Amino acid sequence: MSYDITKKFIKDSSLHVVNINCAFKAIKSSTIVDFIHIEDKGIIITTNIISSGSDLQEIEKYIKNSLSSDADKVLLARLSQSKSYLKIVGIFFISKKTNSCISLDKIEDVLKNNHLFNNIVLTSKPHIIKVSSKSDMAIVWIDIWDIQTGSNAKKIINCWFNIGSYIITVRGTNINPGVSQYKNCWKWGHMAGVCCIQGAKYVRCNGSYLSEHYRYFAWCCKANDKINSPRLEIKKGKLCSHSFKCLNCKGKHQANSNDCPF
Repeated sequence: MSYDITKKFIKDSSLHVVNINCAFKAIKSSTIVDFIHIEDKGIIITTNIISSGSDLQEIEKYIKNSLSSDADKVLLARLSQSKSYLKIVGIFFISKKTNSCISLDKIEDVLKNNHLFNNIVLTSKPHIIKVSSKSDMAIVWIDIWDIQTGSNAKKIINCWFNIGSYIITVRGTNINPGVSQYKNCWKWGHMAGVCCIQGAKYVRCNGSYLSEHYRYFAWCCKANDKINSPRLEIKKGKLCSHSFKCLNCKGKHQANSNDCPF
């Protein structure tokens, strides 16, 4: 709805509160409208309890009748949205069929085609992590749009479905702030307060020094005047020449690379 239409409706707020409450009483609903106000997304109607589906239908019908000339511009009435946080467990990180890491596209395709998620809307893309560095299992974190009662999440929590021949489970979880990679040791899943490594690690090769100090400590980058052909320290801003070695997956890339399967 446009701002002009909402402003037109809100002009008689006190009357609308009385009329909507009369409509609720007629359908024997215990919901009571407290007040009505405007926000940039439209008309907000605040009630004493969470409205039911029939309450929303009455509100929508009343608003359309009140704005008869602009009824076609009235959007569906809905409850305020919040987020629910879920995780999918029981997934193999490495597919036995293809011998490759499970992909985000595969997870999104499964969710899209599974009936459990028909009326579920994700707030962002799923996030896949390994259970641990030595495990072949993964957890998929998903955040969904929900209402305040969490009814959407409750419908699918503890439900099972298949990915290939494997049975996967949906679990409820607390808010997932994201899987952190501590930029001192370059390991995943923790922050500074719980890091067990003393000192620091170089992001390119796992050397025992801060990444910004590679020019002074990396064997191929620091100055060395004791060899047959004395070598000057690498210039500031120029990348070192030695090979990559990811300390998480041991692959030939930096530990913070998007190519890392960890």
